[in-house]
Parts: sequence; C-alpha cells; structure tokens
Amino acid sequence: MDLDSARKMISDVDRQIVDLLNARASLSLNVGAAKRHSLKEQGSDGEPEVYVPGQEKRVFEKVRGLNQGPLSDDSVCAIYREIMSASISLQSDVTVGYLGPAGTFSHQAAMNRFGDSLAYVPYGKIEDVILAVAKEEVTYGLVPIENSTYGAVVQTLDSFVDQPQVKLRAEVYLPVTQSLLSRYQLSAIRKVYSHPQAFGQSRRWLDEHLPNAARVEVSSTAKAAELASTENYTAAISSEVCATLYNLDVVAKDVTTARDNTTRFFVLGQSSDLPTGDDKTLLMFTVDHREPGALCSALNVFAKHKINQTAINSRPSRQRQWHYMFFVEIIGHAQDANVASALEEIKSYCLDLVVLGSYPRQSH
Repeated sequence: MDLDSARKMISDVDRQIVDLLNARASLSLNVGAAKRHSLKEQGSDGEPEVYVPGQEKRVFEKVRGLNQGPLSDDSVCAIYREIMSASISLQSDVTVGYLGPAGTFSHQAAMNRFGDSLAYVPYGKIEDVILAVAKEEVTYGLVPIENSTYGAVVQTLDSFVDQPQVKLRAEVYLPVTQSLLSRYQLSAIRKVYSHPQAFGQSRRWLDEHLPNAARVEVSSTAKAAELASTENYTAAISSEVCATLYNLDVVAKDVTTARDNTTRFFVLGQSSDLPTGDDKTLLMFTVDHREPGALCSALNVFAKHKINQTAINSRPSRQRQWHYMFFVEIIGHAQDANVASALEEIKSYCLDLVVLGSYPRQSH
C-alpha cells in the first residue's frame, strides 16, 4: 500500500470513528434521561449519579477483552477514559474537588480517574475538599487515604470524623515518583520545600546530596514547586508534572527510597455505588473502652461471618480523652448478605457505627 492510499484509508476510518463517538454520546444522553425518569417515578427530584465506578470497571474489563492489538490494553483504556469523561460532561455539569494547587498527586489521580472533560476545583486542605463534598459545593471529591510506604493520611481520617455524611464511591491508586525541581544547580540550593510525606520518602537522598539545605514543610508538593519557582536558591521535592507547570528544571529524578511507592485515594460523593461482586467497605466506629475486650469482640464479628479485614486505623474521637475512633476496611459491600448481617451484629459492641461507603475493588 502506498502512502496516499494509507492516508486516505485513515481519513475514512477517522470519519467512522467520529460518527461512532457521537452515536455513543447520544446513547449516553439517553442513559442520563432514563436515570432521571426512573428517579422521578420514585418521587425524587434529585440528579442521578453520572459517575458509576462499577459500570466503569465493567467497561474497562470489556474493552480489554475485545482488544486484539496492536494498541496495548492500557492505551485502549486511556482512550475510553476520555470517551467516558466526555459522556459524563454531556449528562451534567460535574465538578471534582481535589487537594491543590494544580499539579499535585491528588490532581493527577483525579485526572486519571475522571479525564479531561470535567471541571476541577483545587482546595488548600484535605478537610476543605471533604467539606465541599458534604455541602455539595462540588459533585465529587478526591482525597488521599494512605501511602504504601508511610501509611494512613490522618488528615483524611480526622475529616471523616467531622463529616461522616460523605460517602465513598471509588478507590484510585497512583504510583508516586518524586524528583528534585529547581531553577538552580544542586550545589546552589540552600532550601527545599515539600510535603511532609514527600520529605519522608526522600529523606535518605536529601541526607546524602543536600545535607545542609533547610527543609520546609508545605501543604502539597505542588505548592512546594510553586514556591521554588519564585524564590532564589530553592528547590522542591515534587512530581515532574510540576516542572512543566512551574517552569522548573528536573535537577534529579526519582529521589524516593521506595521503588514501589503508591498512594491510594478515595472518590467521595453523596452516595455509594451498588454491589459489583468485588467490593470493599470502610467502617468508622467507637467501642466502650471500659468493657474488657470490646474492640476484640467487635472485630471477631467479621471472622464469624467470614469477612476479611484489609486495614485497621485509629484516631482520637475528640469526644473525650483517650477515646478512639476505629476505621476498619473489609472485603464486601454493605448490601451483601454476610456484611449486612455482620453490621447488624456489631452494633451491640459499638457506641457509634458509620458505614462511610462501599466501592469496587481496584487493581494496583
């Protein structure tokens, strides 16, 4: 096949692709209309959920199965991410809150999950993102919940204590690579900005290469890059995305100690998704610490119902001194029969019990 013939065939295929994309978008609008009709029949005037992570997971699994190459599965899924992002934007004005400014890992995780077609709203603190979701100032929010190297993000857990009405809709995993960004050579750097977790992840590298530079903690790695772009003889531990955003040079790549460093995020909304058959649920509860073995008795309920626990964290309840709120993540959906039975039974051991949400389990 000659070049002109190949280009003409590509042009013909492009025309078909555009027609099919618009046909799919029209069907997506029909889905939105059907959802609204169903809600109206149920007597509700609310807006339907436009982001349904269970359905999204099924679509990705289907297109991976249909893909015969030469495109990789990841490439096909990236294309479908944008197709679904555009479809969501057609159905409703969707806004996504995240821990800003632009270029944070939270921003990257939100973009990876929701695509380019939605509106993103940066907030200065994690608690501000969660409060915005609670007040319905944004449609969805995305917040970090834990890092594979440094554990739980306590600001997120504490905010759940303050805003227990928000619901978890999905989990998102983002591999995290930190670099040293600056307008100066390594030998000229006198100060380094970054987030506390990023400092923890890069401590060994900094001890070896910049032992005398001051380390100043800020609210995010993107904020660190923003400051480094305006101050003399400063640098930031941040993502390479921020180098482009803030006109900085990548002085050193991948300065973190752990090579499999990953951060997990939660997508928050007003409700959780329906069961998919492969879900997790996050619970928040307190027990009466004056009762011997109260926590043990509560946790044994899950074993009794053959429910696996994947994470346990605790934070001060702020109800009284030395009283704690426990966060337990389990395998299963709150609507699953065994989970529902366990939740009913565990109430007898708990002073407070909140199901923060159920969400499809994601690979990472």
